[in-house]
Amino acid sequence: MSKHVVAAVAEIPAGGRKLVSVQGRPIVIFNLEGDFFGLMNRCPHQGADLCAGEVMPLISADQPGDYQVTRAGEIIRCPWHGWEFDIRTGQSWCDPARVRTRRYPVEVAPGAALVRGPYVAETVPVAVEQDYVVVEI
Repeated sequence: MSKHVVAAVAEIPAGGRKLVSVQGRPIVIFNLEGDFFGLMNRCPHQGADLCAGEVMPLISADQPGDYQVTRAGEIIRCPWHGWEFDIRTGQSWCDPARVRTRRYPVEVAPGAALVRGPYVAETVPVAVEQDYVVVEI
């Protein structure tokens, strides 16, 4: 599995989102108070762009008229038919046993670590001696 830099942290403020493309896959990145999550930008119901959906809290009820509002800003609602998905897991609230949108692991990495990277290019010393280029092997 390869890693790809998609944005600077400052580009996605808390509560914000950004649509990116990684190897042809549309992925929407969400910032939930400093925690970043990535979901496939397609609703599994009929393919709507989730990035165009409304981010909202989870609303549940034990009985009619008795509503609890929790998890503010952690649910994305499909803009076409209102299917709701947990931003943290991709799990559907419409049919949790069978439906989910694909989740992608997201991490924040310091810039210095990215510059260093996991790979080191092989280098050879080069010197110029009286108009000749000499490569040391």
